[in-house]
Amino acid sequence: MTMEWFNVGKIINTHGVRGELKVLPITDFENERFTPGQELYIEQEGQERKKVTVEQARHHKQFILLTAAEINSLDEAEVWKGSMLQVPETALQSLSEGEFYYYEIIGCVVTTEENELLGEVSEILSPGANDVWVVKPFHGKKDILIPYIEEVVKSVDIENKKIVVRLMEGLLP
Repeated sequence: MTMEWFNVGKIINTHGVRGELKVLPITDFENERFTPGQELYIEQEGQERKKVTVEQARHHKQFILLTAAEINSLDEAEVWKGSMLQVPETALQSLSEGEFYYYEIIGCVVTTEENELLGEVSEILSPGANDVWVVKPFHGKKDILIPYIEEVVKSVDIENKKIVVRLMEGLLP
C-alpha cells in the first residue's frame, strides 16, 4: 500500500540570502505544520522528496517565511522554488466532530435540502470567522460561495462525498 501525501504549503520564492523560503500555506493547521522541529517534505517533480526540519517560521503578509535546518543558502533555496511542502498521511491528526480536512471537502457534490443539485466543491477560502466553500456548478454558471456555518451546511457525508445545504437568501449568484 502506498502512502498518501498531503500538501501543506507551496514554496513560491526565496527570502533573503540565508536560504529562507517564502511559503504560501495551504493547510488548516498552520501553527502545527510550521512549528520549530516539525518535519516536512519538499516534493518536486522528477526528484526524490527531501525531508526538512522547520527551524523557524514567521508570518509575513499572507505568507510564511520558513527556515529549514537543511537549507542554508540562497542557492540551496532557489532549487525548491515552485515545489510543494507535504506531510505524510501518518502526520494527520484526528479531528473533532464537524471538523474536516480540506481534501475531504473538495470534490464533494452539493445539493439543497430539496435535493436540487448545485455543483461540486472546488476550493476552500478562509477569509475570516468561518471557511467559505467554493461550489463550481455543473452547468457553467457563476461559482456559488457557501459559508461553513450551521445555518447553511446541514449535513456532510464524507464517505459518499455529499453535502446538503439550506439556501439562504442571496447565496445563489
